[in-house]
Amino acid sequence: MKIILTTPVILFHFFSIAQPCTNIGQTPNTALPVCGTKVFTQDFVPDCRGYRLPSPKCKDYLEDKNAYWYKFTCYQSGTLGFIVDPLIDNEDYNWQLYDITGLDPAFVYADSTLVIASNWSIEAGPTGAANEGNPISIYCNGSTPYSKMPFVLKDHEYLLMVSHASPGQSGYQLYFKDGTAVIHDTTKLKIANAELNCLGTILRIKLTRKIRCSSIAPDGSDFTINTTATSVIVATGINCSSGFDTDSVELHLRGPLPLGSYIVGVKNGSDGNGLLDFCNDELPSSEKFVFAALTPGAAMFAGLQAPGCAPQILKLTLPSPVTCSSVAIDGSDFSFTGPYPALIVGATANCKGSSPVTKEILINLKTPLYNGGDFNIVLKTGTDGNTLMNECGLQTTVGSSISFTLKDTVDAHFTYAVRYGCVNDTVNLFYSPASDVTWQWSLDDGRTTTVQNPEVLYQLFTEKQIHLTATNGICSANSTQFVNLDNYLKADFSVDEDHCPDEPVAFNSLAKGNLTAHQWLFGDGTNSNVISPVHSYSPPYATKVFAVTYTVTNNLGCQKSITRPVTIYSSCNVTMSNAFTPNNDGLNDIFYPLNALKAERIDFRIYNRWGQLLFKSENWKRGWDGTFNGAPQQIGVYVWILSYNDPDKKLTKQFRGTVTLIR
Repeated sequence: MKIILTTPVILFHFFSIAQPCTNIGQTPNTALPVCGTKVFTQDFVPDCRGYRLPSPKCKDYLEDKNAYWYKFTCYQSGTLGFIVDPLIDNEDYNWQLYDITGLDPAFVYADSTLVIASNWSIEAGPTGAANEGNPISIYCNGSTPYSKMPFVLKDHEYLLMVSHASPGQSGYQLYFKDGTAVIHDTTKLKIANAELNCLGTILRIKLTRKIRCSSIAPDGSDFTINTTATSVIVATGINCSSGFDTDSVELHLRGPLPLGSYIVGVKNGSDGNGLLDFCNDELPSSEKFVFAALTPGAAMFAGLQAPGCAPQILKLTLPSPVTCSSVAIDGSDFSFTGPYPALIVGATANCKGSSPVTKEILINLKTPLYNGGDFNIVLKTGTDGNTLMNECGLQTTVGSSISFTLKDTVDAHFTYAVRYGCVNDTVNLFYSPASDVTWQWSLDDGRTTTVQNPEVLYQLFTEKQIHLTATNGICSANSTQFVNLDNYLKADFSVDEDHCPDEPVAFNSLAKGNLTAHQWLFGDGTNSNVISPVHSYSPPYATKVFAVTYTVTNNLGCQKSITRPVTIYSSCNVTMSNAFTPNNDGLNDIFYPLNALKAERIDFRIYNRWGQLLFKSENWKRGWDGTFNGAPQQIGVYVWILSYNDPDKKLTKQFRGTVTLIR
């Protein structure tokens, strides 16, 4: 399937007179690596202007003002929970999370579909993604500082942008918690390869994963070589001049190593530590690697990094380094053949830091390779008069070639249909892939499936974020759509539960949903279809409890009901009984003022015959159960004192009397 993809034109919109955000970590391409098991503290946030950020839902102007960017890879699929906790409580931070798998990080400024979660709340204080958050993942405005935890996928790469919206430059702490996803690389940190340059003066170390540049001792004292013929005098992390981490270290030796086999090991350096990653995992001191010093040979030409989807840049990976200066910048060291023409317009030696050599060359094509097929890159003498050359001046062989295969680009567009229900909403998803494409759905609520056209039932009626990932093994594509299940229905109302006779009772509807009908059954044989009615009960001869049922109907004909009691008292004149029987039979077990609905500032007390206070209450419904400190009191006569304010007569009343406790 041929899909024409074009490189987006990224338009930067500036918002303030502050300087642009250019510090390392303040742009997507220099994002800081973070670890899911470590608290990351940003003590200080520089005042700088940001660029406009597109969003799939938010219509307001969004920008990465005073922002820092963080990068991580998901090693186990699951929900992602995290908190941004300001160092000063009244500071306001916003954030946005992107899936940038296989893309240039700068695409975040052009493609809104990369956003999988965000929170732009106006509230100050901590923010993030949490269980108690808003039921949607992408939250644009309002007062809820936490969004729903997004579902992240294994082997996908993510960027998290944290923006400081408040004036001032105080920082925050970033930590990950409560989610089920794993973003901590659990593979063992070890030496993957050690290779001596052809002059025998530089040993290049490759690690299985990245370490912090700051953990490398510049004098090379983190490393040992089992020989007295030479020693390590300098250690340089490749790309550490423009980044925070690296998986490659160059060891400069005092002199060339004689031919033979050697062992490189590690130890704590002069900086007091070994080599550490961002989770503080250390390269073990027992780690060793055997390498050889060989007779210099010509540079080899073999290897091509998997081109990915619709490549416009092809990355050659060489088995041994070549000098950066031997690569013709016009790309004339290479020719290209395939099922359709492609023009080489340049080549760049990927020379990191101050290193004069590289094992990577980027070949630039005029247009991307959208269609699949079998291709060849052939080495020839460039306009600079040579092919690729190693540090010993030996060239690669003219006519050496590399073959590779591409597949067509992939489309992940899908459609859906919703059938609303009273108990379940049914969402049918439809996807028509090419013959060699596999796919995976993320269905929200932590669910995934590989069914091509799944039928999904939802019991929680909220907005659902549905994500489809499609791949043919080389090319992949992602698509996200938001399905709004807006048929949430809730029956609820508020009412004062105690009323005097002939007193109108006001019922206040708290129902939610697309309501079309309201029905009230007042428990006395009467009803109403008003949203929030006022009802008067005929006076009962005795206190009576009425069960009031409120039923609401939505536009789909679904119904929900709720029942609450309303008590109509025979009188609102406060009275006291002269005896009670606290035997837990449910009848007359508690002694308290009767009918004290209108009484205010109640003070009710019980004393024994010796004047000892046994009980007091300011709530007329909270009476005495005949105990003191949990012990049942004896049968007999007890004194009570009651005082309260009468709001109608605007005076304080006080009464006293006795009550007989009977068992």
